[in-house]
Amino acid sequence: MKVLVAEDDMHIREGLMEILAREGYQPLGAADGVQALTLFRREAPEFICLDVMMPGRDGYEVCREIRKSNPRVPIIFISAKTEEVDKVVGLELGGDDYITKPFGVREVIARIRAITRRTLAARPSTEHQAPFPIGDLEVHPQELRAYRGTQTIDLSLRDVKLLALLHANPGRVLDRNTLFNECWGVDYLPNSRTLDQHIAQLRKRIELDPKDPQIIRTVHGAGYRYEG
Repeated sequence: MKVLVAEDDMHIREGLMEILAREGYQPLGAADGVQALTLFRREAPEFICLDVMMPGRDGYEVCREIRKSNPRVPIIFISAKTEEVDKVVGLELGGDDYITKPFGVREVIARIRAITRRTLAARPSTEHQAPFPIGDLEVHPQELRAYRGTQTIDLSLRDVKLLALLHANPGRVLDRNTLFNECWGVDYLPNSRTLDQHIAQLRKRIELDPKDPQIIRTVHGAGYRYEG
């Protein structure tokens, strides 16, 4: 899922893009409003993180232009402007949410996942969106969630991709290249530590005992396996 990040502060832009990449999105960075519109028209991102105060054309202008051609693509305004009137203007122009700087990583992730859920729910139903069981969990891709009885577990896009791939290949050992290509993309430079850390964090949320995992099992020297 492509996400356009339009932010003139390089550190904030790169930070947001890193957060999105970790979650499993394909971030596209723009340093000003003109560049943001160019990327929007060329890449057709599925949602947008849009700073208000940018050179060239500000976020409100960019939002107006985008809404002329696409009234539905989700837009999250990100701004240091804290006045209620600024938030109202952004939302009245067609923004779906408004985050005030400075912000925390957890807040950004929560809002991005909320937007993603609405985006996925609006798509026509497909086999890839259907809930599926894995271990004692039921994964709901459209919701970015898994359920264990009454317990709800929030998932990222990448978490869902990993679990769906394991579910589709019960008993098969999935090597690192396969996992990277399917869940990170063929352009990603493989790093074993990245994969191991991601799975370790995912196990903490989905396994009853992360030290004795039953859903994602390690096959030493080969990769990972779901027994089915």
